[in-house]
Amino acid sequence: MKLVEHFELGLDAPICLTWELTYACNLECAHCLSSSGRRDPRELTTAQAEAVIDELQRMQVFYVNIGGGEPTIRPDFWHLLEYAVNHQVGVKFSTNGVRLDPERAAFLASPACGGYVDVQISLDGATAEVNDYVRGPGSYDTAITALKNLRDAGFTDAKISVVCTRQNIGQLDEFKALADEYGATLRLTRLRPSGRGADVWDELHPLPEQQKVLYDWLMASGDNVLTGDSFFHLAAFGESLPGLNLCGAGRVVCLIDPIGDVYACPFAIHDNFLAGNLLRDGGFKEVWQTSELFQDLRSPQTGGACAKCDFYDSCRGGCMAAKFFTGLPLDGPDPECVQGYGETALASADRMIPAASQDHSKANPTRNQPVMLKLMTRPPVSDCAESPLAGFVPSGG
Repeated sequence: MKLVEHFELGLDAPICLTWELTYACNLECAHCLSSSGRRDPRELTTAQAEAVIDELQRMQVFYVNIGGGEPTIRPDFWHLLEYAVNHQVGVKFSTNGVRLDPERAAFLASPACGGYVDVQISLDGATAEVNDYVRGPGSYDTAITALKNLRDAGFTDAKISVVCTRQNIGQLDEFKALADEYGATLRLTRLRPSGRGADVWDELHPLPEQQKVLYDWLMASGDNVLTGDSFFHLAAFGESLPGLNLCGAGRVVCLIDPIGDVYACPFAIHDNFLAGNLLRDGGFKEVWQTSELFQDLRSPQTGGACAKCDFYDSCRGGCMAAKFFTGLPLDGPDPECVQGYGETALASADRMIPAASQDHSKANPTRNQPVMLKLMTRPPVSDCAESPLAGFVPSGG
């Protein structure tokens, strides 16, 4: 059996998983897939989070991607990072850099982290003008300062994590130059139309001709550029890109949210992809191995309308989350299908875009509000959360 076939049938434990520690965030990025901003008062306690790490260690999960929200805002973040490292669970955390001062950078570069920690700095423009349009004023300078602090502390191989948009596809060479300047690795990811990203997807997602630009650039200049499984839909242009090249949702990856809900897809925090809750359904292992949703995802999948396409074996129909949040059938074409079938599907009159099942956006705009959101009418937000800094106690460092 080929390795990819093992992945399709699911593994006893995920290779990695995404863990959104908190929905609190100092920013309000226009395309945030988890609609973050305010913390959920029900988020896991420190003891509950430690128990999750203990279980991941027993399951031999290789590493966990910690995100949010902005995870470093959570008061016990640094404790939980050390706890994971001390329990042989690697940590890759994504941050906008707001708390990565020289002292924290030195800690991350120290033997205490033992090579178990990787840091991803989010940056969605190679210039402040492009980045701050979607991430908010000052966010570019914050990210660059964090990269400088990491480099100066001797932290090796930080990641610059870029969500590819219509506005930044033309900056790929500049992003690579920034990564080289700070001794970092460039990581490109796909914009998904989930969370607040659904509201701005029509304006931000790359145009068809830009998809080809991205593919050609990755083929020519993509050595040492990370993409994960973001762009397997581009394989229909010809040669496949390095990586998994299939949807790993519920098979090799999943997501734990701040209150312990487990979702099949890190990009689909929606009730339709909710597999269970690790506090009430027997723990994470029980959810991963026995949930009905995961079992369905691991069963043989039909290609639907895509099965007749010559490129189906290459792109596998594309991204489940992208299809779901644009109202397309899960066995239909990706909305950004490079063969053009997505455009036809999007033009369908009976397409129903699903309503969001949760929203943690800030109730009132702040000075950090992205430029593009100031030009839009904000959708109503839920009232389930508190201030993003609720419970934060300055460490003095």
